[in-house]
Amino acid sequence: MMSTNRHTVLRWRPKALEIVLRVTGALLLTALIPAVMPFAWMQGIHRLLGMEELPEMPITGYLTRSLSAMYALHGVLVLFVSLDVRRYLPVVKCLAVLGILFGLSMLVLDFTVGMPWFWSVCEGPIVVILGGAILGLSKSVEVSEAEDEHRDRRKRSEDMQDV
Repeated sequence: MMSTNRHTVLRWRPKALEIVLRVTGALLLTALIPAVMPFAWMQGIHRLLGMEELPEMPITGYLTRSLSAMYALHGVLVLFVSLDVRRYLPVVKCLAVLGILFGLSMLVLDFTVGMPWFWSVCEGPIVVILGGAILGLSKSVEVSEAEDEHRDRRKRSEDMQDV
Protein backbone atom coordinates (compact mmCIF):
# COMPACT_ATOMS: atom_id res chain seq x y z
CA MET A 1 0.00 0.00 0.00
CA MET A 2 1.28 3.47 -0.91
CA SER A 3 2.03 5.80 1.98
CA THR A 4 0.01 9.00 2.24
CA ASN A 5 3.20 11.06 1.96
CA ARG A 6 4.20 9.40 -1.33
CA HIS A 7 0.67 9.73 -2.66
CA THR A 8 0.71 13.47 -1.87
CA VAL A 9 4.03 13.87 -3.70
CA LEU A 10 2.66 12.05 -6.74
CA ARG A 11 -0.41 14.30 -6.80
CA TRP A 12 1.79 17.40 -6.52
CA ARG A 13 3.90 16.62 -9.61
CA PRO A 14 1.30 17.56 -12.24
CA LYS A 15 0.61 20.80 -10.34
CA ALA A 16 4.33 21.65 -10.28
CA LEU A 17 4.51 21.02 -14.03
CA GLU A 18 1.48 23.26 -14.59
CA ILE A 19 3.10 26.05 -12.57
CA VAL A 20 6.43 25.84 -14.43
CA LEU A 21 4.61 25.81 -17.78
CA ARG A 22 2.44 28.78 -16.82
CA VAL A 23 5.40 30.84 -15.60
CA THR A 24 7.29 29.97 -18.78
CA GLY A 25 4.27 30.83 -20.96
CA ALA A 26 3.77 34.15 -19.15
CA LEU A 27 7.44 35.05 -19.61
CA LEU A 28 7.22 34.24 -23.30
CA LEU A 29 4.10 36.39 -23.66
CA THR A 30 6.09 39.44 -22.54
CA ALA A 31 7.62 39.29 -26.03
CA LEU A 32 4.43 40.99 -27.23
CA ILE A 33 5.84 44.23 -25.84
CA PRO A 34 8.78 44.52 -28.27
CA ALA A 35 6.55 43.27 -31.07
CA VAL A 36 4.62 46.54 -30.86
CA MET A 37 7.00 49.00 -29.16
CA PRO A 38 8.25 52.02 -31.09
CA PHE A 39 11.49 51.33 -32.92
CA ALA A 40 13.18 54.21 -31.07
CA TRP A 41 12.67 52.26 -27.82
CA MET A 42 14.38 49.24 -29.37
CA GLN A 43 17.29 51.45 -30.37
CA GLY A 44 17.51 52.84 -26.83
CA ILE A 45 17.55 49.34 -25.31
CA HIS A 46 20.17 48.34 -27.86
CA ARG A 47 22.38 51.24 -26.74
CA LEU A 48 21.80 50.41 -23.04
CA LEU A 49 23.10 46.91 -23.74
CA GLY A 50 26.31 48.46 -25.05
CA MET A 51 25.83 47.43 -28.65
CA GLU A 52 26.28 49.47 -31.79
CA GLU A 53 23.43 51.48 -33.29
CA LEU A 54 20.44 49.35 -34.28
CA PRO A 55 19.85 50.22 -37.94
CA GLU A 56 16.36 51.35 -38.82
CA MET A 57 15.74 49.25 -41.92
CA PRO A 58 12.72 47.22 -43.03
CA ILE A 59 14.51 43.89 -42.41
CA THR A 60 15.51 44.93 -38.88
CA GLY A 61 11.97 45.94 -37.99
CA TYR A 62 10.58 42.80 -39.59
CA LEU A 63 12.99 40.41 -37.84
CA THR A 64 12.73 42.00 -34.39
CA ARG A 65 8.95 42.15 -34.45
CA SER A 66 8.30 38.77 -36.09
CA LEU A 67 10.70 37.03 -33.70
CA SER A 68 9.00 38.69 -30.73
CA ALA A 69 5.61 37.61 -32.07
CA MET A 70 6.91 34.05 -32.52
CA TYR A 71 8.06 33.95 -28.89
CA ALA A 72 4.61 35.16 -27.81
CA LEU A 73 2.92 32.53 -30.00
CA HIS A 74 5.09 29.90 -28.32
CA GLY A 75 3.98 31.32 -24.96
CA VAL A 76 0.32 30.83 -25.89
CA LEU A 77 1.01 27.20 -26.84
CA VAL A 78 2.85 26.58 -23.55
CA LEU A 79 -0.03 28.13 -21.58
CA PHE A 80 -2.53 26.01 -23.53
CA VAL A 81 -0.81 22.69 -22.78
CA SER A 82 -0.56 23.72 -19.10
CA LEU A 83 -4.36 23.55 -18.92
CA ASP A 84 -4.29 19.73 -19.11
CA VAL A 85 -0.74 18.41 -18.67
CA ARG A 86 -1.79 14.76 -18.55
CA ARG A 87 -3.68 15.02 -21.84
CA TYR A 88 -0.93 16.95 -23.62
CA LEU A 89 2.01 15.18 -21.97
CA PRO A 90 3.59 14.06 -25.30
CA VAL A 91 3.46 17.67 -26.55
CA VAL A 92 4.88 18.94 -23.25
CA LYS A 93 7.79 16.50 -23.52
CA CYS A 94 8.40 17.49 -27.14
CA LEU A 95 8.41 21.20 -26.21
CA ALA A 96 10.84 20.45 -23.36
CA VAL A 97 13.31 18.62 -25.62
CA LEU A 98 13.01 21.34 -28.26
CA GLY A 99 13.56 23.95 -25.55
CA ILE A 100 16.77 22.26 -24.43
CA LEU A 101 18.05 22.03 -28.00
CA PHE A 102 17.02 25.63 -28.71
CA GLY A 103 18.73 26.87 -25.55
CA LEU A 104 21.96 25.12 -26.47
CA SER A 105 21.85 26.51 -30.00
CA MET A 106 21.15 30.02 -28.66
CA LEU A 107 24.17 29.75 -26.36
CA VAL A 108 26.39 28.92 -29.33
CA LEU A 109 24.74 31.57 -31.51
CA ASP A 110 25.02 34.29 -28.87
CA PHE A 111 28.75 33.72 -28.47
CA THR A 112 29.27 33.34 -32.23
CA VAL A 113 27.61 36.64 -33.14
CA GLY A 114 29.22 38.53 -30.26
CA MET A 115 26.28 39.21 -27.95
CA PRO A 116 27.27 40.77 -24.61
CA TRP A 117 28.57 38.15 -22.15
CA PHE A 118 25.68 38.69 -19.70
CA TRP A 119 23.20 38.02 -22.52
CA SER A 120 25.03 34.88 -23.61
CA VAL A 121 25.26 33.34 -20.14
CA CYS A 122 21.62 34.09 -19.37
CA GLU A 123 19.56 33.40 -22.49
CA GLY A 124 20.61 29.90 -23.57
CA PRO A 125 21.29 28.44 -20.11
CA ILE A 126 17.93 29.67 -18.73
CA VAL A 127 16.09 28.08 -21.66
CA VAL A 128 18.02 24.82 -21.13
CA ILE A 129 17.23 24.82 -17.39
CA LEU A 130 13.52 25.48 -18.00
CA GLY A 131 13.40 22.77 -20.68
CA GLY A 132 15.16 20.33 -18.34
CA ALA A 133 12.78 21.14 -15.48
CA ILE A 134 9.76 20.67 -17.74
CA LEU A 135 11.14 17.39 -19.09
CA GLY A 136 11.95 16.08 -15.61
CA LEU A 137 8.55 17.03 -14.25
CA SER A 138 6.78 15.56 -17.28
CA LYS A 139 8.59 12.25 -16.78
CA SER A 140 7.59 12.25 -13.10
CA VAL A 141 3.97 12.90 -14.11
CA GLU A 142 4.23 9.91 -16.45
CA VAL A 143 5.57 7.76 -13.58
CA SER A 144 2.81 8.94 -11.24
CA GLU A 145 0.20 8.06 -13.89
CA ALA A 146 1.64 4.55 -14.21
CA GLU A 147 1.63 4.13 -10.43
CA ASP A 148 -1.98 5.40 -10.27
CA GLU A 149 -3.02 2.85 -12.91
CA HIS A 150 -1.21 0.06 -11.06
CA ARG A 151 -2.89 1.04 -7.77
CA ASP A 152 -6.32 1.20 -9.46
CA ARG A 153 -5.85 -2.26 -11.04
CA ARG A 154 -4.78 -3.71 -7.68
CA LYS A 155 -7.81 -2.11 -5.99
CA ARG A 156 -10.17 -3.51 -8.63
CA SER A 157 -8.56 -6.93 -8.22
CA GLU A 158 -9.02 -6.75 -4.44
CA ASP A 159 -12.63 -5.65 -4.91
CA MET A 160 -13.26 -8.60 -7.22
CA GLN A 161 -11.83 -11.00 -4.64
CA ASP A 162 -14.14 -9.57 -1.98
CA VAL A 163 -17.18 -10.41 -4.14
